[in-house]
Amino acid sequence: MSIVVATDERDWYRMVEEAVASLPAQLRGAMSNVEIVVEDEPPNGEPLLGLYQGIPLTERRSSYAGVLPDKITIYRGPLTRLYGSDPARLHEQVRHVVLHEVAHHFGISDERLVELDRY
Repeated sequence: MSIVVATDERDWYRMVEEAVASLPAQLRGAMSNVEIVVEDEPPNGEPLLGLYQGIPLTERRSSYAGVLPDKITIYRGPLTRLYGSDPARLHEQVRHVVLHEVAHHFGISDERLVELDRY
């Protein structure tokens, strides 16, 4: 893996794709009906680096059908302001945020991530 210097939207999507690709194949294959997007800023100035919106896999029932995809949003602005001066650290943090939000897709709460020392 090479360190991407995030200069445009393609670079950001490349970092996100690398983060997802770092998951074990079994987990990647279990992801279902979820879209990952990169946006500039979180809504209403919220202090977020990423956000998961949707119905976690653990809460989906047999009636789950015909719904819009879950959405994982990675916020470029805050990540750049915090880590943009160090491309390796930025890459590491983007990976961390992507994996954190993917954990929510699998139904893992922030509290559980803290317990697992993965927050």
